[in-house]
Amino acid sequence: MTNSNKTLTDIQKKIDRGDVIILTAREIGDLVRKGKTLTLEDIDVVTTATSALMSGTYAVLSFQVAEPDTFTRAEKVRINSVPAQVGPCPNERIGILDLIVLGTARSEENPGYGGGHLFRDLVRGDQVRVEIETDDGRTLTALTTLKQIPHAVLHASRNAFKNYLAFVNPGKSAVSTIFHSDMMEGDYREMTFCGCGELNPIENDPNLETIGLGTPVLINGAPGMVTGSGTRSTADKPNLTGSADMHTMKPEFMGGFSTGHGPDIMTTWAVAIPVLNREMLTHILKTDDQIPLKVVDIRNRRPIHEITYGQVWQGLDGEIEFNEKECLKCETCAVEEICPVDAVRADPKTGARIDPYECFHCGRCISACQGKAFKGDLGRVRLEGVDHEVPITLRQSNRPAAIRAAADLKEQIRNGQFRLSSPLAKIRFPDSP
Repeated sequence: MTNSNKTLTDIQKKIDRGDVIILTAREIGDLVRKGKTLTLEDIDVVTTATSALMSGTYAVLSFQVAEPDTFTRAEKVRINSVPAQVGPCPNERIGILDLIVLGTARSEENPGYGGGHLFRDLVRGDQVRVEIETDDGRTLTALTTLKQIPHAVLHASRNAFKNYLAFVNPGKSAVSTIFHSDMMEGDYREMTFCGCGELNPIENDPNLETIGLGTPVLINGAPGMVTGSGTRSTADKPNLTGSADMHTMKPEFMGGFSTGHGPDIMTTWAVAIPVLNREMLTHILKTDDQIPLKVVDIRNRRPIHEITYGQVWQGLDGEIEFNEKECLKCETCAVEEICPVDAVRADPKTGARIDPYECFHCGRCISACQGKAFKGDLGRVRLEGVDHEVPITLRQSNRPAAIRAAADLKEQIRNGQFRLSSPLAKIRFPDSP
């Protein structure tokens, strides 16, 4: 094939023959940084991914909790003490609940537990407790698992941002915010940020030539599809809506994350982008150091500076390491208390332990550990007008998870589990001409 435009049909035929060239976005970035010149002949499909806090995520659940005529209607429902919205179907007298559970819903018993934690517990196979307040004033309880919930679909109302922001606090007083797991210190003493840079699906297809209505994707490792543009989505700052069945999701790609304003939800998307023309290739070959990252004032979101994703990802540690030999076995482990994903368990006698499947690699543990047993270089950024380098203390994107999700998608395309398809329609934005 010459260095000319391709069609999706051409690429799918190559997949079926077994001679397709698929690269993950990370592999492409690494090749470009090594000086490799890539053409249309060198790439047929790029697999992209993003894993981050995505507040606009909710689940629709429908399942049996009692025999018919046990109660007329449910007025209130809690699952593991997380409140659920009853409906939209009333399901009068049939003992079935239709529920909507927000990913950011907060437990009424444990303020650090929310919808995101609940969804992961369900996907992991844990049994959950359902409490129902009926319209006649009774309280009923039931236990269930995801296997006993025939309809469990995760929906995204605003996910997979093309780009996001970095946050600093120029003020004197600390600020409570969803963009930190605690209070954000003032005087530019720290920075947090979100976004997977060159791995991000819409960074690789900013004109949405191949991402549209009906595009197949993986959400938390499960087959799903794009259903449109997300809330507050614009042509300049697009994001996506989508949905996927929870029954085949992978718990390591999802979960809850405690912020300064309560629990949030972590979600992972993987999207395959067929490389059809030279213009698409130009965007696909962009690396982190060519992708802007705006730094804003956490108090009012006003832009202060602009850096690049290269300054927060390249040459730094994507994964956090734990050296148990350096653990001081503190009476009260500061890391266990501050970890936003509850990945650390500690005992004064045996020391701390970290669950690699729970860890989000946010880096919050590094500055909290007195013994410096948690290690990783998150980087420091020089900002104009600030007399010191600003240390990054928290990442709200899990780049290692995104790398794994893109690699999983690549393998699924190769073995025929995942097939590419053209969008049913292009995505339009309110501000588009």
